[in-house]
Amino acid sequence: MDVRDFLEILHIAEKLKDTPRHCTTSEGRTESVAEHSWRLSLMAFLLQSEFPQADMGRVMRMCLIHDLGECFTGDIPTFVKTDRDRETEDSLLGKWVAGLPKEVSSEMRSLYAEMDAQKTTEARICKALDKLEALIQHNESPIGTWSENEYELNRTYAFDAAAFSPWLTQLRKAILEDTLEKIDTEGRRGPDA
Repeated sequence: MDVRDFLEILHIAEKLKDTPRHCTTSEGRTESVAEHSWRLSLMAFLLQSEFPQADMGRVMRMCLIHDLGECFTGDIPTFVKTDRDRETEDSLLGKWVAGLPKEVSSEMRSLYAEMDAQKTTEARICKALDKLEALIQHNESPIGTWSENEYELNRTYAFDAAAFSPWLTQLRKAILEDTLEKIDTEGRRGPDA
């Protein structure tokens, strides 16, 4: 790969460091999309032995690129993201990916198509981890930063995405236990508390 192409990709991806997510860190600082993608990739790395049948290297690559479209649109929380928002993000990302060097563009298109189709174990792991990481982060953030709908989302969100895997289902249940304990311990401090 040409060094200038390499640097240009990094310059675009760097935007995710400054793209805030809806969630905050344990210290109450707004999390970046890059931080979310990093921890999602770490989760996949840590789970290699739990999914010996899966190509976890492929899952890690999916995790690294799954939110690159947000370089162009910013982060829109899943509970407010519309089909139009998704179309805009997909269009802008698609144009960018098409202009990348052939070897990078080809692999990214393949990974995005696989993630969209949700037919492979690898794509399903990535999607489940993406949702579960958000829930874990909410449990780590101060409860005063939660929006009203997050009390319900942290109780119900992502069970469907984890259902294909007994291990991920067990993880989702542990996250729910942590959510309930957090609400019980810290109290309901949302806007309508």
